[in-house]
Amino acid sequence: MMGSSLLAAGLGTGAFLAGLLPPLAQTGWRPFLDPIHLHRQWFLLLVPLAFGIAVTYRAVRVATFEKFWRKVLILTFQIVLSMMLLGVGAYLFIQIAAPMLLPMPE
Repeated sequence: MMGSSLLAAGLGTGAFLAGLLPPLAQTGWRPFLDPIHLHRQWFLLLVPLAFGIAVTYRAVRVATFEKFWRKVLILTFQIVLSMMLLGVGAYLFIQIAAPMLLPMPE
């Protein structure tokens, strides 16, 4: 076995584990080292994040799983809509209210 020969050669457990992995897995995507390039579409990640939060919340909070997925979709929609409204509110505050409250010296 190739892995045991690496371990016997004194190359350590890292080399031992690397010998066990198929070559394709060694060259694959590394999530924290090679992040996905979604710089222009980052806001689209809000939907799966909200869905995951809704599934987890509903799974813990419901007594029965009747209409579970319907409630999850409603909560997902509420989270996404709330985040959009918070974004619009923050934009309006920064563009309109903040200049009136804190005028810049000229």
